[in-house]
Amino acid sequence: MESESKVNRRDFLRAGIANGAGLAALGGVNFFPEKIRGANDRVRMAVVGIRGRGGSHIQGFGKLPDAEVAAICDVDDSVIANRLGDMSKWNIPKPAVFKDIRKLLDDKSIDAISIATPNHWHSLMGIWGCQAGKDVYVEKPCSHCWWEGYQLVAAVHKYNRIAMHGTQGRSAEGYIEGVQKLREGIIGDVYLSRGLCFKWRNTIGIAEPEQVPNGVDYDLWTGPAPLKPFTKNRFHYNWHWIWDTGNGDVGNQGVHEMDMARWALGVGFPNKISATGGHVMFKDDQQTPNILNCSFEYDMPDGSRRVLEFEVRHWMTNTEAEIGMPGFGAGAGNLPETAGQSHIPQPKAMCGNLIYGSKGYMAMTGYESYRTFLGEKNEPGPTATRSGNCFANFIRCVKSRKQEDIPAPIEEGHITATLIHLANTSYRLGRTLRFDPATQQVIGDDEANRYLRGEDRGYRAPYTIPETV
Repeated sequence: MESESKVNRRDFLRAGIANGAGLAALGGVNFFPEKIRGANDRVRMAVVGIRGRGGSHIQGFGKLPDAEVAAICDVDDSVIANRLGDMSKWNIPKPAVFKDIRKLLDDKSIDAISIATPNHWHSLMGIWGCQAGKDVYVEKPCSHCWWEGYQLVAAVHKYNRIAMHGTQGRSAEGYIEGVQKLREGIIGDVYLSRGLCFKWRNTIGIAEPEQVPNGVDYDLWTGPAPLKPFTKNRFHYNWHWIWDTGNGDVGNQGVHEMDMARWALGVGFPNKISATGGHVMFKDDQQTPNILNCSFEYDMPDGSRRVLEFEVRHWMTNTEAEIGMPGFGAGAGNLPETAGQSHIPQPKAMCGNLIYGSKGYMAMTGYESYRTFLGEKNEPGPTATRSGNCFANFIRCVKSRKQEDIPAPIEEGHITATLIHLANTSYRLGRTLRFDPATQQVIGDDEANRYLRGEDRGYRAPYTIPETV
């Protein structure tokens, strides 16, 4: 089975987009000569967006001997105060503090930025970071729409930066071994992969407009998105379920499983996409679907076809291939107490992947574990559970400048994010889409392409996406 991995950075965007723009002139020019680092030099990191996942970034980089969290940045004063308290408890030295990323990027002492903001800021901050000569670690998904990711990749090429995507499964040794087993043919010819994202998520309710909390720069938080009255459901975490700022669970937890499903299958951009579902059960402020079934078709060079499926489910679920059961992957063992009960216990969450081949199938979960089931009798085959360190891998690549060693390069992140945007576009328009991987455009559907460019939402000055291409 042939893999798409290790994308050629120069060729990735050379075909351009539908208007004929190309990137032959981009890449290969380093506008920011790198400092010569000694073995003991520490990479000075700035973490931007520090509330949720950003806390993991602070701890991840702060514990590394060859990195330091030199600065933090957030629009919410209370979040900053809480994180400074956490850093004291974690024995991480007090950093410089910024509220506006633009002022942070003016600091020449910062080597790299780590972006853990809401999705609608990811690409713009990444592009600004490249323009300022910083290397970039950007959380998943790397874009809020296809156009942003396309421009981010172009900026990484133009300014010759190290850029890594926050799909940490690509750093996990267990996952790496599992993919290698697939390439070696452990389950035969692979034809189908399924990404699963089943989580109990309750209603977010209906939130009325209210005053912006003290210490919050809501205009800056909104950034590229339309400025609308403040409500709690448009702010911390629940922004995931609002189209202006989030991508639903297919772009939240689901992006990890989507990325792994694609990596395992050995494919890049799809040829055909269809997604159906809806926002069911609850009448609340959530706009994104909590039930979503996606199908991506790939026409292979040899005339065969591979299929990638992805499913979001936000309430009751079942187990499949032991995913979510005790002892299988990080986060396993989250089952309710069942003493004295006769029914089979079911998990509160089941997130992972199933990959099917002519000789068996593989289950993967927890960013670290895989199991194989071989033959018609599902005999147990090779298995492994080994984690990795995405933050350490990023720092290693920043110091070495070796693009080929980046485990989750931004090009791969852009491909996976594009699948997310295609699925959401198919769902929102209610039709199947045909996609041209060479031009990265939907064929014969101008309305779909406008969605991919974010024109359904629009951009607010001065927070517009620089057009490198």
